[in-house]
Amino acid sequence: MTEKRQILIAPSLLAADFLHLERDIEMINTSEADWLHLDVMDGVFVPNISFGPPVLSQVAKVCKKPLDVHLMVVHPENYLDAVKALGAMMMNVHYEACTHLDRMIHEIHANGMKAAVTLNPSTPVSMLEDVIKDVDMVLLMSVNPGFGGQRFIENTIDKVKALRLMIERTGSKALIEVDGGVQNETAPRLVAAGADVLVSGSYIFGASNPHEVIRELRGL
Repeated sequence: MTEKRQILIAPSLLAADFLHLERDIEMINTSEADWLHLDVMDGVFVPNISFGPPVLSQVAKVCKKPLDVHLMVVHPENYLDAVKALGAMMMNVHYEACTHLDRMIHEIHANGMKAAVTLNPSTPVSMLEDVIKDVDMVLLMSVNPGFGGQRFIENTIDKVKALRLMIERTGSKALIEVDGGVQNETAPRLVAAGADVLVSGSYIFGASNPHEVIRELRGL
């Protein structure tokens, strides 16, 4: 009998109330959430600007959960020191933004963090064949990055299945994370397809009882 995987939940700070950021982070601290997902956007790689190191440094002071820092930026190597300074658990870079991805992965590890690589919806998982055994996690975007609240892209289910097969075939230890449109209808299908980590923003922060939503997602 196959042992049931523990599903990890990483609420996305992008959906929090920025007028009451400490309150929302405290909600995450007291919940069963595993990580806090931080989307850093530069307005160049994606058509939006979110927050940068000054805000993140304040978040890191009050957040008790491991930080999963997702860099939606050009030249993510320029942020290595800043992400390390946060005490981040995971530094997550886009395949599409890294000319020298292998070097980037090794530099993240050399700085004491876990290394993750993100794929945009149109990037096939086969592009990671040569680095899959070196990464700690792969994030599959199930919406086009840049804005919250978008409709889930159905092809993501097949991508999760294909990535799971690659991980099993190569002996990789990489986790599969999914971000975008994760809610009560899509989450069970993503878990069934092989996802390990669910990023959810508006579904959690917009709920009347975020603690219960996190608990339900975690129990899938």
